[in-house]
Amino acid sequence: MRLLAWLIGCLLLAASAPSGAWAGNLPPLQGDMRKLIVADPPKPVAAASFKDENDAETSLDAFKGRVVLLNLWATWCIPCRAEMPSLERLQKQINDPGFALVAVAQERAGRDKVEKFLAEFAPGLKAYLDPTMKSARAWGAAGLPTTILIDRQGREVARLVGEAHWDTPEAVAVIKALLAP
Repeated sequence: MRLLAWLIGCLLLAASAPSGAWAGNLPPLQGDMRKLIVADPPKPVAAASFKDENDAETSLDAFKGRVVLLNLWATWCIPCRAEMPSLERLQKQINDPGFALVAVAQERAGRDKVEKFLAEFAPGLKAYLDPTMKSARAWGAAGLPTTILIDRQGREVARLVGEAHWDTPEAVAVIKALLAP
């Protein structure tokens, strides 16, 4: 547990200010978006599968060509409980076919528990599920929630470890910067 806390602290320190040419495309990082760890340059996202809302195997390939906000969460995660409603509000605010919010529950308890949770906290979100939790390991999640921003080319451009308010003007500005041509 100490190692995890140390690792998260190091990652947050590394994210203090984006640098380089790519990071210049982002608006100034304010509010919770200051916690973003910017990948400069953007890096490939590992291949991993999960189940869609119909229990069919899928992957991030299903969202190619779109900006993806990939959120890894679990029903037992208290910060996830607080964050999910803001993710749903973000999805409504962006409302762009070039954007996909993919919240993948890392949940061994199964689909029923995930759907019950979403019905209570974020009924507008689709119930993506990884009961094996292999996707979180493949995507390098140090804890939950972890949110990874992926550009249209399928590259990780930033990540945020921990809870954030995703429906704020600062968060919307980051997503819109990624959506800009």
